Amino acid sequence: MPTQLEILRKSRDRVVTKRGADDPFVKSLEEKIAAAEKAEAKVTITANADLPAAEKTSIAEAEKVLSHPLDEFCRLAKRPLPVIEPVDGSALPEPYRSLLVHESDMTSTLGQFHCDDIALKVLHRHSSADAYYREVLLLAGSDRQPVEYGAIKINLDQFPGSARDAITAAAAPLGQLLYDHGIGYISRPSGFLRVECDDYIGGLFDLVDRPVLYGRRNTLYDDAGRDRLAEIVEILPPA
Repeated sequence: MPTQLEILRKSRDRVVTKRGADDPFVKSLEEKIAAAEKAEAKVTITANADLPAAEKTSIAEAEKVLSHPLDEFCRLAKRPLPVIEPVDGSALPEPYRSLLVHESDMTSTLGQFHCDDIALKVLHRHSSADAYYREVLLLAGSDRQPVEYGAIKINLDQFPGSARDAITAAAAPLGQLLYDHGIGYISRPSGFLRVECDDYIGGLFDLVDRPVLYGRRNTLYDDAGRDRLAEIVEILPPA
């Protein structure tokens, strides 16, 4: 199976062929390739890696954290939470390992993998006293193929006004908006997930069967690593 570095190189070559070497996406890919070459596939993030000390909890609490904020949408829709089990990042099969075990945002990662722009489809959204919640699909290409199901809690008070407006208007995926508005961030996956596909998620991905799916629980912090920008559960369709 291809490594993340191989995927990035192939994606760059496809973009160059499709759009030309001067396309801004090529520069982004070159930066990702340079970073991947420097790390040379030594990413071994585990289910509780890189959590700040204040967030280290008991195993039971940690497993509950892994499903949040997906559990919020399940509660509001009165549907059961799918069965989710933590799994070591190194145990994920490819291409899921390359797509999930990294410290980048998923918008750019999926765009590179599919060699196409990533669009946003909002399924549900609501606000509470502490945050803005959104349940989404990320879609690739002109055929709008679902490439990720996500549940995200966004702390709007951490963003400047123009970015807040773009987020609530669902102008683009969060990763794209962070780039567009020049907002620095640190991505810290706190767990990788084995998900038993239920009828709801299977329907969103237009699946006939109910295969095992993989995902991650990620937190985006500001570029100082102190304040949380967003908490996300990200689940991928079958490769």
